[in-house]
Amino acid sequence: MNSCRKFVCSDWSSGLNTVFSRVTQRTNCRRAPGTAPSLSRGQSTAPKQAPGTDTGEKPRLRAIDLARKVQQERERPAAAEPPVSAQQKRVTELKRFSLQLQKVHPNVLAKHLHRSVLYQDKDVVVINKPYGVPVRDDSVVTSISSVLPVLSKMMYGMKMKSYSELLPCLGLEKEAAGALLLARREEVVEHILSLHRNNQVQRKYWVITVGVPVPSEGVIDIPIIEREVTGSQPHYKMALSPIFKMNDAGDGVTKVRAHRQAHPAVTKYRVLDSSSGCSLVELQPFTGVKHQMRVHMAFALGCPLLGDHKYSHWSKLAPQKLPDRVLGKLGLEQSKIRYLPLHLLAQQLTLPGSSQADISVSCPLPKYFSQTLNRLQLTPPNKKD
Repeated sequence: MNSCRKFVCSDWSSGLNTVFSRVTQRTNCRRAPGTAPSLSRGQSTAPKQAPGTDTGEKPRLRAIDLARKVQQERERPAAAEPPVSAQQKRVTELKRFSLQLQKVHPNVLAKHLHRSVLYQDKDVVVINKPYGVPVRDDSVVTSISSVLPVLSKMMYGMKMKSYSELLPCLGLEKEAAGALLLARREEVVEHILSLHRNNQVQRKYWVITVGVPVPSEGVIDIPIIEREVTGSQPHYKMALSPIFKMNDAGDGVTKVRAHRQAHPAVTKYRVLDSSSGCSLVELQPFTGVKHQMRVHMAFALGCPLLGDHKYSHWSKLAPQKLPDRVLGKLGLEQSKIRYLPLHLLAQQLTLPGSSQADISVSCPLPKYFSQTLNRLQLTPPNKKD
């Protein structure tokens, strides 16, 4: 019986081996030539995994590998950039300049103002206001008023007392740059405003105009009123409201009744230098009407300020139109002229001091202002021989 079982088992085992060998031979015959032989049961095609890792996830990038990759990117030669023309470089510079201090953190603006203090005493502080930053609160960009508490702490220390606050006295337009007067107490503000109403505060501005005023110096005494401009783009502008007009014969002037909504406006002007169809003009306003100097120069003398895109036209809203000669000097095309900033600088501020000596502060020329003077070959008085 046992021998019978052994025979059956051995016979069945030999038959199974025969079948297995035939299957293996068929598989080897079907394999493409040149392929690797099949692996045995103890071999594996999967790469070895580190202990404790999941075979279903990708291996993580090590810090040393990341550092090597960054180093290789740095050492890789930079692609050759297309050449930039002088005009494109100029436009890029103007774009960057117009946004340099707008929408910045208040601490950044306060640090900039702290470095630009021109004068200070126990009553007032004079700072060099940068272009494009509003004095009063503005919902779009950071204003100077909003950072004055931070500026006070930088000037007087973190233990600031209540009487060490800074308050704006005489404002400047957002597009203007130069000397800005701040007071340290409310009573000082009232005192300076009283001096200003009595024309005891002297403010002189330097502007660059398109055109040469004739005569070269004089006083413009024409009231200003705000009017609506109708058309495809309705808007409001400040305009002249003269109290004199030519008579019917055309050989004289007659006085007319002043408009009740018009504001008296008086501006003294003096041409400092002229070249290339433009002028460097000193302005001294005796009144403080909105946009007074811009309106008087554009509509009374026909010489708008360079970069004044609002008052270079009356009936439309468009960038300032410049002569080809001026465009060539500035290195700009008319299509890019909208990036040109308004050239209006509060250059000098003089007011009576607490003692007998007056306080007189002069503001250095901003870089963009100096560059334009050089391009137009205009020379300030302090640089003339």
